[in-house]
Amino acid sequence: MRSILITGCNRGLGLGLVQHLTQLPNPPEKIFATCRDINKADKLREIAERSNNVHIIKADLKDLKDYDRIVNEVSSHVGDAGLNVLFNNAAIMTQSTKLEGVKAEDLTEVYFVNTVVPIMLTKAFLPLLKKAATGKQGMGVDRAAVINMTSLMGSIADNGSGGAYPYRCSKAALNAATKSMSVDLKDDGILVACMHPGWVKTDMGGSNAPMDIDSSVQNMVKTVLGLSEKDNGTFIRNDGTILPW
Repeated sequence: MRSILITGCNRGLGLGLVQHLTQLPNPPEKIFATCRDINKADKLREIAERSNNVHIIKADLKDLKDYDRIVNEVSSHVGDAGLNVLFNNAAIMTQSTKLEGVKAEDLTEVYFVNTVVPIMLTKAFLPLLKKAATGKQGMGVDRAAVINMTSLMGSIADNGSGGAYPYRCSKAALNAATKSMSVDLKDDGILVACMHPGWVKTDMGGSNAPMDIDSSVQNMVKTVLGLSEKDNGTFIRNDGTILPW
């Protein structure tokens, strides 16, 4: 994996992924980390100052018109080698409520950020992903891959507690999009999978979560590096085990 772009890197899992990748024995040559406000991303800036392979990209992913600039910025660094991995990590979550408390504006906002953004960003990066896949065999991150950060809460089969309509619906939709991408991009040699990081102690996961960021990220990186054609279009846990749709 020569290059990877990760969205939502100012904190949490995105920040953890960047940090862990820089510490690998053979780290990616180029790690692109997006965040909305670079001035507030102190820890990310510290990592970038220590690691010359980390490039911070200011990006408000809700501004679809700005995607051309983001792609061009990445392209200026990777050139004809293209982008090996697009990791759609950025997401939001509203307060969980039962049906009586659901608000239409919450449904709309969460769906846009968690589902529309990953789809449209993947579309924008297709030319660079296809460049990375050209002339190579097999499927994996050494060629080209799209990893969509999803959640077990997007599993319809696993839903036994109800509620959380905006988040559940947005992640179930992202899972469906992942499956379609895996079919549409298979002939281009681009692997697509969706990954559940586990219930992690982050601002989103809360303090009661049983897993820390480092453990989740370590598992995810190991799993991502080992992905192959058999994993195309799958819904997997951070350790690579298959989850029910």
